[in-house]
Amino acid sequence: MLRLIKRNYFLLTSIFLIFYFIFNLVSGERGLFSYFEKKELLSDLKKEEALLINKTEDINHKNSLLSTNLDLDYVEILIRERFLFGKKGETIYLIKKDEK
Repeated sequence: MLRLIKRNYFLLTSIFLIFYFIFNLVSGERGLFSYFEKKELLSDLKKEEALLINKTEDINHKNSLLSTNLDLDYVEILIRERFLFGKKGETIYLIKKDEK
């Protein structure tokens, strides 16, 4: 048995090293499966970052509207839309969009 191992030492070592590298290539901490998981996580984080940036810009826009110099036309539009408020003699039409 020992003689067989000594004779095929290079072959056994080579096979062991090949299996070791293939195993680590596929399933190691920096392996193929880990790469795809991290790639998917990165794309999810980029989507979340874009969403947060849009929310921040929206809040900044709303905050810029809160000043001592009010845009009365914009305030009137908001009142009409939210409270369905109009002047005497005006007719208000509500248009419902068809959702499919």
